Amino acid sequence: MKRPPNSYALISVRVITEKNILNDAYIKWKDGRIVEYGTMETYQNNESLMEWNMGGKFIAAPGFIDLHIHGSNGADVMDCNEQALQTISSSLVKEGTTAFLATTITNSKEKITSALKSVNQYINKTADTQIGSQLLGVHLEGPFINSIRAGAQPLEHIYSPCLDTFQQFQLASGNHIKIVTMAPEMPNGYLLVKKLSESGIIASIGHSDALYEEMILAMEAGAKHVTHLYNGMRGSHHREPGVVGASLAHPELMLELIADGIHVHPAVIKATYLAKGANGLILITDAMRAKWLEDGEYELGGQRVFVKNNTARLQDGTLAGSVIKMNVAVTNMMDFTGCTLQEAIRMASINPARQLKLDHQKGSIALGKDADIVILDTDLNVKMTFIKGELVYKGD
Repeated sequence: MKRPPNSYALISVRVITEKNILNDAYIKWKDGRIVEYGTMETYQNNESLMEWNMGGKFIAAPGFIDLHIHGSNGADVMDCNEQALQTISSSLVKEGTTAFLATTITNSKEKITSALKSVNQYINKTADTQIGSQLLGVHLEGPFINSIRAGAQPLEHIYSPCLDTFQQFQLASGNHIKIVTMAPEMPNGYLLVKKLSESGIIASIGHSDALYEEMILAMEAGAKHVTHLYNGMRGSHHREPGVVGASLAHPELMLELIADGIHVHPAVIKATYLAKGANGLILITDAMRAKWLEDGEYELGGQRVFVKNNTARLQDGTLAGSVIKMNVAVTNMMDFTGCTLQEAIRMASINPARQLKLDHQKGSIALGKDADIVILDTDLNVKMTFIKGELVYKGD
């Protein structure tokens, strides 16, 4: 019997599914898609699949999906070339991230357009290969933001929301823009939110100084996502809830969190988890090019960034992205909040998949879905990463 490509059996492993945890279990996939899973007492290999025996020591979890990442291992999306995207993709599998959105930063229209064209070319070239984490599209962070809440976004390139400009960006990307981070309170902001929502694109509130009433208007226009909660936005006051208060009060908003303990205090992360639950949060890294590299001086959006002790800052001390790895973010969520392993993994897998409307294909270990699987030890170190059934990373 000829074995189809990307077809294996993973046996004697602890399997994390959406509904439960199978402690001594197996997963089978054929041609890159999951066809069967269950406990070892029911396992049979009638198809003569090649087996990966985990010896009962490891965890099989759905691959992580990072909706907000700028760079890694010396490369940045704004380098505007396919090699940079390949470098990012190749490094992400080491942290169990099997899919991601290339995230831009506020910059000139020409520079953003160039970055978007590179993403389109890269996606087209790698559509049938699994050489690294799968690039699903673009998270356009800026330039339609509020300068009052710019953070590390370059002030000189910020401008008001503009549908024509967005359409030019979308054309350059080959229709691959999936999320737009913007400030809805800016002129024409609600109109752009409405047009994005009608087009199936996620309007995400971020780098925004919106009042609570303005947040309500944004949600009525179709906003359903909040970019790196607490960072780059109006905070919450008991008489003016602002962006943060609205984010916590309204279940229709899905919230991104950078769980490095630097961007958001662990106690606040715990309070956020208690308010929103595991279904309302998405773990992101917001990583910049220094991830996987040593401390030192780097660049983000044409600005000097200094990385020391896992913290990236501009010269004036402003936080400038992170260097956290996704498996560490999952571990931190458990440590900070007391949530279960299953819940922490949900925030990094099925939640982002659902937000992108890809949960029929990705985000969990389930029949018919892509065999995007990460093998973890009990400390959540990444040992193996499979993408569409193909082994793309094998650690020690």
